[in-house]
Amino acid sequence: MTANYRLNHLRELESESIFVLREVAAQFENPVLLFSGGKDSILMVHLAVKAFHPAKIPFTLLHVDTGHNFQETIDYRDQLVERIGANLVVGSVQEAIDKGMVREETGFNATRNYLQTAVLLDSLEKGKYDAALGGGRRDEEKARAKERFFSHRDEFGQWDPKNQRPELWNLFNGRKLYGEHFRVFPISNWTELDVWQYLAVEQVELPSLYFAHEREVFKRDGMLLADSEVLPRRPEEQLEKKMVRCRTIGDITCTGVWESQASTLEDIIAEVSIARQTERGGRADDKRSETAMEDRKKQGYF
Repeated sequence: MTANYRLNHLRELESESIFVLREVAAQFENPVLLFSGGKDSILMVHLAVKAFHPAKIPFTLLHVDTGHNFQETIDYRDQLVERIGANLVVGSVQEAIDKGMVREETGFNATRNYLQTAVLLDSLEKGKYDAALGGGRRDEEKARAKERFFSHRDEFGQWDPKNQRPELWNLFNGRKLYGEHFRVFPISNWTELDVWQYLAVEQVELPSLYFAHEREVFKRDGMLLADSEVLPRRPEEQLEKKMVRCRTIGDITCTGVWESQASTLEDIIAEVSIARQTERGGRADDKRSETAMEDRKKQGYF
């Protein structure tokens, strides 16, 4: 009798991500895990808990708070941090505006999403973090598709997509000069469908925003945006109530919602499996230019 030990694709992805998380803990002195309250960062925390159980995760959680988040996201964040006993550091965009570090945009299309970069870099420098773990995936967007697991950043936090290090045989080179750091993406090879299937198998608790609920919304540039006091409407943009949910969660001013009846993870999996538009198709910040994401990443964005 021989044991037939085979991993399905979800367990292979889990194993790969846990390997990367442990490599970060081994190679870097002071890594931090970027947490937004979205499904990818929730997955990252879940994988970190599994990777280092029964010990606590060896990463501080860093949330760059725009001040324009969905309240459900903040509530979930606080509950999660308390449940796993993690250390949370919050970088505030509002404080940066008050100090004159960044200037707030004005107008109907104003968003604080772009202001997160300066706050992120400032938080990394203050905390002396030498690696920042992110939940970026290659299937999300073309700029993220060409980024390595270990993504080097110079002393200004900038990324050079034409000067990336080879990653052969899962050998990751974390060498750097003082003042430089790495962004690390353990779930690079996951797809949106993989994430949902894994969260369902693991029975991970999620923010209510991901499930269908009734909300007042209005249409702008082909997207549905949630009504909010921080999101001014043009005269022709009329409110209507719809059953919607989020596929991706970010700043409320640029996060589109999707019409949906999906009230369970199984419903979401069925919905995503036949979707013809990526989740980033509902993000207004990606629509400002053809290279919006890559331009931001070069400047130090997530």
